[in-house]
Amino acid sequence: MTEDVQNAEPLRIGSRGSQLALWQANHIADKLRAQGYGVEIEIIRTTGDALQNVSFKQVGTKGMFTKEIEEALLEKRIDLAVHSLKDLPTTLDEPFTLAAIPPRVDPHDAFVSVHYETFASLPQGARVGTSSVRRQAQLKVQRRDLEYVEFRGNVDTRLRKLAEGQVDAIILAAAGLERLERTEHLREQFPALIVCPAAGQGALAVETRAGDATTLAALAFLDDEATRFSVTAEREALAALGGGCQVPIGIYCQPVGDGYSILGVVAAPDGASLVRAELECQKEERPEVLGRRLVEKLLAAGARDILSLLTSVQP
Repeated sequence: MTEDVQNAEPLRIGSRGSQLALWQANHIADKLRAQGYGVEIEIIRTTGDALQNVSFKQVGTKGMFTKEIEEALLEKRIDLAVHSLKDLPTTLDEPFTLAAIPPRVDPHDAFVSVHYETFASLPQGARVGTSSVRRQAQLKVQRRDLEYVEFRGNVDTRLRKLAEGQVDAIILAAAGLERLERTEHLREQFPALIVCPAAGQGALAVETRAGDATTLAALAFLDDEATRFSVTAEREALAALGGGCQVPIGIYCQPVGDGYSILGVVAAPDGASLVRAELECQKEERPEVLGRRLVEKLLAAGARDILSLLTSVQP
C-alpha cells in the first residue's frame, strides 16, 4: 500500500439497494479495500426501483436504473458507480466514462423452475415469467404454445413468485443467480444459439466522471482487456442496430483462440421470424469494427425487415 492510497479519502460507491446490486458494489469494494483504499457504499433509489409493478413497455427503460446514480456522480456525492453493464445505455453522456469492466462471468440466460427440469418439458400453456422482449421473442421461436408473462422485481422477488406458483418457470440471467448463490431451481442454461444473451450480460461496469483522474487511476487495475473488447463489440453492434431493452436483439462476443467470435440475433417480438449471424475467430484489432461488421451481416441476412417494424436503422 502506497502512502498516497493510505492517506486518500474513502472512495464512495453509489449502488441500487437490491441484493444483487449490493453484492456487485461490495464485490468491487472488497477489491478496492484489498488495494488499501477506504470504501463507503451509498444506496441510491432509482426510477426503476420505484416502478417495480409497471411494465417496461409503459415507461421505457432508458436510464431507469442509472439516472439517479449518474446525478449523484455529477454532483460529486459519490465517486463511482457499479452497474450491471446491460443496464447502461450504449452511449454514456459526456461527463461519464467506464473506468473499468472487470472479468465477465457466465453471460447465458437460465431456465428456472420448481417442477420442470427443462424448458422443453413444460406442458402446453405453461406460464413463463420474463419481462425481456429479447428472451420472449427467442423462446417463442422454440415454443409458441406457452404463455409468456410480464414478470418484474429483483431476483428474490421473482424466485418467491415462482415458489408461490404464480408461474411455472422464470428466465433469469445465470450470472445473478450464481452471484447470489440462488441456483437451487436453476435447471438449465440456454446455449447462445438458442437464446442469445443481451449485450453486456454477465459483465459489471464501473462508472465514474471522465475528468476524475484520481478515481480513474484507482480503478484501472479492475479492468479486464478481453471482457472490455467483447462487450465493446456487443454494445457497438446494439447501438448500430438502434436497439435497446425493448427491441429483441441479442449480441454475444467471446474470445476464441487468438481472436474473437461474435453472434447476433434479431427476432420479431412474436417469434414469427428470427435472423442470426456470426463471425468466428476474427482477429479484428478494434472491437467497434467487429461489432459493425456483424451488423452488416445481420442486415444483409434480413434483420432490416424485422427492425423496420420496430425502429429506424441506419444502413
